[in-house]
Amino acid sequence: MIHPSARVHETADIEADVSVGPGTSVWHRAALRTGATVGAGCIIGRDVFIDEGVSVGDRVKIQNGALVYHGVTVEDAVFVGPGAILTNDRFPRAVTSSGDLARADDWQVSPIALRHGCSIGAGAVVVAGTVVGRYATVGAGAIVTRDVPANALVAGNPARRLGWVCDCGLRLADRASGFPAGPSPSPETELWCSSCERSFTYVPDAEAIVETVARPHHGAPA
Repeated sequence: MIHPSARVHETADIEADVSVGPGTSVWHRAALRTGATVGAGCIIGRDVFIDEGVSVGDRVKIQNGALVYHGVTVEDAVFVGPGAILTNDRFPRAVTSSGDLARADDWQVSPIALRHGCSIGAGAVVVAGTVVGRYATVGAGAIVTRDVPANALVAGNPARRLGWVCDCGLRLADRASGFPAGPSPSPETELWCSSCERSFTYVPDAEAIVETVARPHHGAPA
């Protein structure tokens, strides 16, 4: 079902049983295959491919030429940069062991999940079977071969954690020095966003950061 308020360019290829939510724009030559669902307020750019059964949440931006294959789940507020590729087969072959052309039943989907608010940079490849955490950022051209923690900044081939980013997208700094925080800062280091002034601390055992919450003094009103 295409919502009446959605804008779908006449050159877009929308197959049967596709759902496009209110206020979503689907631009030139985008292809949405059977069973794909796209939520409200999204932008699906020129030449984007969204495979069968893919689920895309609300307020998602998928930029020109990105390829989103079967088995991918894209949660709300995710950014997928131009030319990014989200794959679904860890052991791809064109033919079976007997030499026949491989069909749908001859391989197993390894799903990808892009969690709420994360960003996938231009030209990045997310390999099948991985999860990119909430508000994580994958750098342009990166090759993601393993799960990315929430709020992590990763780049390179294979992608490695370089540091941490705020929910707003800005890289977090060591508040004491002002320099960008590294991948494994001291738990005593205050990780600070100069834009929205949120603070975080690193938890080594979990390899994660948690937002610092100021608690009232004993006896003070909450």
